[in-house]
This record gives sequence, structure tokens and C-alpha cells, in this order.
Amino acid sequence: MPPSASISSGMPAPVTLRSLFELLGGRLDEGLQADRPAMRTTPSPAGHVALVGAGPGDPELLTLRAARLIGQARVLVVDHLVSDGVLDLARPDAERIYVGKESGHHTLPQEEINALLVRLGREGRQVVRLKGGDPYIFGRGGEEVEALIEAGISFEVVPGITAACGASAYAGIPLTHRDHARSVVFATGHRRAGQDALDWSVLARPQQTAVIYMGVGQLAAHCAALIDHGRGAGTPAALVENATSPQQRVVTGTLETLPEIAAQAGIRPPALLIVGEVVSLAGRLQPVRAQSAEAVLAG
Repeated sequence: MPPSASISSGMPAPVTLRSLFELLGGRLDEGLQADRPAMRTTPSPAGHVALVGAGPGDPELLTLRAARLIGQARVLVVDHLVSDGVLDLARPDAERIYVGKESGHHTLPQEEINALLVRLGREGRQVVRLKGGDPYIFGRGGEEVEALIEAGISFEVVPGITAACGASAYAGIPLTHRDHARSVVFATGHRRAGQDALDWSVLARPQQTAVIYMGVGQLAAHCAALIDHGRGAGTPAALVENATSPQQRVVTGTLETLPEIAAQAGIRPPALLIVGEVVSLAGRLQPVRAQSAEAVLAG
């Protein structure tokens, strides 16, 4: 069992990675181009849209392909949770269009974002649609790709580290463990109007880790629902706020105590709820970060 409450913070600030990616890009560009998989759609002279996963925050967690595409893009269509360190890799003259969604406030409805991507593609622009985490995990990437296919716009999808994996690694909470969790399930706390509630009987299964994205606003209700569907009130649970960033905080407790602990700590979105016995390992497995890419270059 974890302690009734713990808060961790003070991670080192991420470094600027432009020099590293430029170095690697120069050496690997030919190989990456040669090995690049075929497009999902027939290439169109009208332009190209890359849906790129920006990861959970730390720019050092980007894939090489993501970093290269960000650095080459003429237009960036950017989500709310993309970190400044990731945006620092963009060209100084790149156009940036913010389309972020926050709780209760959407800069653009999803249908208008889809239409924007199609319009930019038809204008012959080289576009990176930059999404926090992974485009296909609660990122609405599938809806955007459907719109691009319907319009005949060339596209690709570059995966990113989803928030659950980033939060797990940086908070010292393995999502699976032979002694504690034989499976892991992801769910989102946000749903379309009229959609059914989450399947709490599935999320509350024993020997399983449940991860709920975007669930801070309904934290007490989520914890109560898990208890009502069979999870013990003493089941370890954690919230990871601003995962992998210098502002990361982790609070731990149980399904019964976590809502009050989180309220006292002032935890706010973005934060991820992790439920299961694996949370009891958080104190023992707290990571110590290795030297940064900047230090590697300096050496």
C-alpha cells in the first residue's frame, strides 16, 4: 500500500534539442527517406498533412521522425498540450495555428479542425498536425484522417508516447507487473454528449491497472464508481499532473482518500488517474534521470 499522500516534483527542465536532431537528421535523413513506408493514400500534388504525436511533454521523448517533420513543416496546427520545448524545434518562419481544446473551451470544433486540415492540404501546404501524446489514443486522429481520405489529401501518422506511458515511467508506476497487474486498460473521462457512461465493471476488474485520461474534474465520481463496481476502497490510486514536464507532480492515496488528497494539493488538468496495486511501487521505483541530450553533445 502507498502512503496516504505523497507529492513529488522538481524534475530537471527539458533541454533544447534542435542541435541534436539536426546532427542526427543530417546523418540519418537518407536512410529514413529510403525506409519510409508507403502512404496510406495516393500522394496528391495539393499538399501533405502529417499527424504527429508530440508525446506527453518532455521533448526528448519525441521520435526522430516527429522531430524532423516538425523542423521541416511550413504550417503547424497545434493542440493545447504540446509543450514549448517541442515547438522550439519548428522553423522560425513556420505558421502556427492553435486549435487547442481545454475543458469547457474549444478554440475550434472538431469538424472545423478537419475542414482546416483539408483546406491547407488543398492549398499545397506541408502541414504538421501536432498532437499531445499519440494521435490515435484519445487524440481524435482517426476522425481527422477520415476527413483527409475523403478529400483525397496525402497524409501520414507518426506515433507518439501516450500520456499513460510517459506518466508511468516518470512517476515510477509500471502499468503492468507480474505480481500486481496482468492487464492494463485506458479510458477517457471526456465523452460526447449523449454517450453512455464508462463501462465501470470492466475498469474495476482485479489484477488490472486502469488509467483514466482527462478525469480530474470527475475524480470523486470516478473513484466512487470503481468502488461501487467491486474495486476495494483501499485500492492504491495516483494522479500524475503535467507528466514528464518540469512541473510534474504525483499524488498517491487510495480510491477512498485520493479525491480529498488531490483537492488539498490543488491538482489541476492535465492530470492522469492511475488505479491499481502497481501504484504501491511508486515510492520504490521513482526514477533518477540520466544525463540530458545537451550533456551528451557537450561531452
